[in-house]
Amino acid sequence: MQTQFGEHVSVAVDGNVAVVTIDKPPHNHVSVELMRDLADALDAIDGETALRCTVLQAEGKNFCAGADLVRREDQGGLGAVNPLYDQAVRLFSAKKPIVAAVQGAAVGAGLGLAVMADFRVASPDARFAANFVKLGFHPGFGLTHTLPRLVGHSKAELMCLTGRRVKAEDGLAWGLVDEVVPLEELRSAALRLAKEIAENAPLAIVATRKTMRGDLAAAVRAQTDKEAAEQGWLRDTADYAEGVRSVAERRVGNFVGR
Repeated sequence: MQTQFGEHVSVAVDGNVAVVTIDKPPHNHVSVELMRDLADALDAIDGETALRCTVLQAEGKNFCAGADLVRREDQGGLGAVNPLYDQAVRLFSAKKPIVAAVQGAAVGAGLGLAVMADFRVASPDARFAANFVKLGFHPGFGLTHTLPRLVGHSKAELMCLTGRRVKAEDGLAWGLVDEVVPLEELRSAALRLAKEIAENAPLAIVATRKTMRGDLAAAVRAQTDKEAAEQGWLRDTADYAEGVRSVAERRVGNFVGR
């Protein structure tokens, strides 16, 4: 039995594990609505005492390809950045551990969504990218805080300043990925890890996670305020307009610094 949260998020239960599935074809692009529905699902899971851990997975080729730059007004992507980040903070406020099953692209805000989880199980085709500079834009979704926390300052800066795509195996060496498994085993491996967590005492799980994550939601709130301010003025530049065009046309941007 599945419970639906909005059009694109569903929750199923497997023992003490909640399995949350994003299904927004073709690339699971982020939007305010999608993040709100996902946050509502995590809130509901927090309210169910029998549920101790969550698997976050996505249908289709990609885990989450970030914001839809072509239809950003409709999708509530970069054109509605503050409401989007309000929902991002709600995701980081979830009380129970989350294991993300990542295939294909986890790019931009999609990377932010993957990093929001406690653990990432990835298939060999998974690619992780903070490609904002290729758009003439500033990183968001709290990545300027969460990514260094996960992989260290130097590697986070490398990802953010080059926009390069990090392969799953490289992500494993960096600590960005916790396990790499064949694509056909991805969901079962993520569920296996979640069940290993969920077999333990539920109050102790929540308490331990709370101590180890610290004030992460508050830190993300503060950081997204800074990120949004930088994104605000960059959005009005010629470089941003060129960046959106160049990425859509799959070419290197012709940036001029204005």
